[in-house]
Amino acid sequence: MNAEAVLQHSRSGRVARGHRVATLLALWLVGGGNAAVIIWLWLHGGGIGKVHTGGELLTSLGRITGLLGAYLALIQVLLLARLPWLERLAGFDRLSIWHRWNGHATLDLIVAHTVLIVWGYALLDRIPLGKEISTMLGGGVYPGMITATVGTALLIGVVVSSVVIVKRRLRYETWYAVHLAAYAGIALGWFHQIPTGNELVLDTVAADYWRALYAATLALLIVYRVLVPLANALRFRLRVDEVVPEGPGVVSLRITGRGLGRLQARAGQFFVWRFLSRGRWWTAHPFSLSAAPDGRSRRITVKALGDHTAGLPSIRPGTRVLAEGPFGVFTGAARKRRKSLLIAGGIGITPIRALLDELDGDVRVLYRVVSEEDVIFRDELAGRPVEVVAGDHATEEGARLLSPDHLHELVPDLAERDVFVCGPPAMAQAIAHNVRRAGVPRRHIHTERFAL
Repeated sequence: MNAEAVLQHSRSGRVARGHRVATLLALWLVGGGNAAVIIWLWLHGGGIGKVHTGGELLTSLGRITGLLGAYLALIQVLLLARLPWLERLAGFDRLSIWHRWNGHATLDLIVAHTVLIVWGYALLDRIPLGKEISTMLGGGVYPGMITATVGTALLIGVVVSSVVIVKRRLRYETWYAVHLAAYAGIALGWFHQIPTGNELVLDTVAADYWRALYAATLALLIVYRVLVPLANALRFRLRVDEVVPEGPGVVSLRITGRGLGRLQARAGQFFVWRFLSRGRWWTAHPFSLSAAPDGRSRRITVKALGDHTAGLPSIRPGTRVLAEGPFGVFTGAARKRRKSLLIAGGIGITPIRALLDELDGDVRVLYRVVSEEDVIFRDELAGRPVEVVAGDHATEEGARLLSPDHLHELVPDLAERDVFVCGPPAMAQAIAHNVRRAGVPRRHIHTERFAL
């Protein structure tokens, strides 16, 4: 990069960051504005003014926690509805984190709603708690309670499956199916909330407002999770062209189609791929491009880490493919400096390999593996500014690798570079932490974690 190019790049970066800040502010205003409307509707329906006893207080608090829980459930759907403008704004990593915390908040509010409502009604009816629960689930006095209970159970199942220690013991297909159940849980909540919700039965404006929220969420979900992928399938006609072994348990798939330049993908981005073959058509997995887009094909490289990925080497050329994307902000557009350092951990070399084709200027790569046998793309990386850092971190010698001191030894001008880090979550987090300790500001560190 010459001085003029660096200046132009800096100006473009400031404009892009300004647009992102403005869009993010608008999203927070929309999200916060809807929450404020929901609270106002609750207050207007007597959320405080009509509270005179302990039972009324509990039921009123139960209503607002239920309303806010339902609202966060709709947000939960949108966070990973693959909205391209939202993904470009925040990035998949950040959306996944927001999705995780919002999911916990949703469940906490719904559980609080259940406990407060049951407790409050028991006090108002002056009957024991157990008898109140039996009455509610009887189906005659409180319609919709059974569907609400089933919906709550489904949402609990989704959150439990997301706990890391549990998730590691589940097949991906099981985890995926459980998460599909979240949509059923939210839909069942509709049949409880709209027909029987206290504020919504008595206030048609409030009921219509909630119907609009559900309708808008459903419309966005159908457009971006169903219609757009189907339209792209017809438009680009993606097929597996070849399957190439890259090393033990690692395979590359080259996917071709027509007019692929219109996908506007960049090196470092990923797609969510669905292979339309027996046993695979119903699951979709995110895989990064492992070569810069060339307008004729897309290449992904996958390591066997589960049932789905272990079966990819058996995919036959000619298999049709559905792809959603491109997604991700782990691209050269994030760079703010002339110099770059790319750090790959394990299979995290795939987007790093693609970035090598696109980034210009002073670029260096550190490739962290347990042993030399784990290196992939060995021929493609030959002659490039790539240094393999091999060693088991569990050993005394390996524990020092890519520590702050070791990073300075390998890259003395580290503090002058943008740093791109990609790898499994724990490895990427540890390396990013060491890079910060080595003196690189957080704004110059760009991470991509290979996690669901």
